[in-house]
Order: sequence, then C-alpha cells, then structure tokens
Amino acid sequence: MKLVIGSKNPGKLKEFETLAANEKWLELELAPENFSVEETGSTFFENAKLKAIQAAKLSGLPALADDSGLVIEALKGKPGIHSARYCEGSDADRRAKVLKEMEKVPANQRHAAFFCAMVLANPDGSVAYSTIRCWEGQIGFEEKGENGFGYDPIFLLPKRQVSAAQIDLAEKNRISHRAQAWMQVLKFLQDKKNSA
Repeated sequence: MKLVIGSKNPGKLKEFETLAANEKWLELELAPENFSVEETGSTFFENAKLKAIQAAKLSGLPALADDSGLVIEALKGKPGIHSARYCEGSDADRRAKVLKEMEKVPANQRHAAFFCAMVLANPDGSVAYSTIRCWEGQIGFEEKGENGFGYDPIFLLPKRQVSAAQIDLAEKNRISHRAQAWMQVLKFLQDKKNSA
C-alpha cells in the first residue's frame, strides 16, 4: 500500500520510515513537488488535516500528515502550534527562549506535554482517520542530552530524571507522542488491509 506523507521534508519521511520499518506492506513517499500548505489552523488537528487533505488530493493517494508541538502549562499553553516557529533562529534559540521564560518557575510547576495530531485523508479530500496523542513530562532547568531534536534536550521524563534527548531513538520511537499516534494509525491501516 502506498501512503503519501503530507510534507516535503526528507527528515519527516525518514522519521516515518523508521516508525514503519517492520511494515513491509507499506510504501511511504513524500508529497508532490507542488505541495504547499499554509498552516492556518488554530489546533494541531486542524493543521494536520490541512496538510493531509492537500497531499491526498494532489497525489491521488491516501495521505498522512501530522502536526505536533510542545504545550507548557506555566506559559499558558505556549509554544503550542507555534512550536517550530516560536522565535527566529534555530532549535537552540527556541529552547533558550523557553528556558528564559521558565527561569523563575519552580520545579513543581513545570509540567509540559508534547502533542501530536495525525490525520489520514482519502484522495477525495475526506478524512479516513485521525488521532491525537500526548507525551507528558516537564521542562528542565537546563539542556541535557545529545539525541533527538527540537525541544527534546529540555523535556524531562520525571519518573526517570532524563531528558527526551538522553534516551535512544529506538526507545523514543516506542514512547513518544508521535510514536503513540503512529501506532493508532497503523492499527487502523492494518484493520483496513485485513478486511479488504
């Protein structure tokens, strides 16, 4: 089964290919060259839906898109849907901004969660399936770890006192918000394949 990923980012395709490594029946590809979506939604779900529908219509194939970000209670939900563009510059600049905004927040009020919405769209533009999953943790006081990307070095897994950048990729691909959402989508696709 061919499935288009609603993105033109090769890194995103690689991430999904890693998640789907054991699913030999599933062939993933990037959205067509002319794929371009303005993320005008006010929620992760709305933005994922916009991307999935456009990718499905352009390619004539089922398409899967996700939208994710970090929601921090003490910052009233920021950076939220603006996680990837919370400030100018690099991932390191965005982490530095969050740490600065959180510097006076005590340890017991640093709750945060990564959210991931995934939407599977049909070529006619209808939504076949959607899910939203979250990965709970807290914001650390400093960066820790070399793995991962984005906000991973400041996102702590409290029970283990390590950051998301200190666990290996295989484990992250089992427990993260994106991994959890992917498992739900995969189950839907497998059920659909088995009943065909």
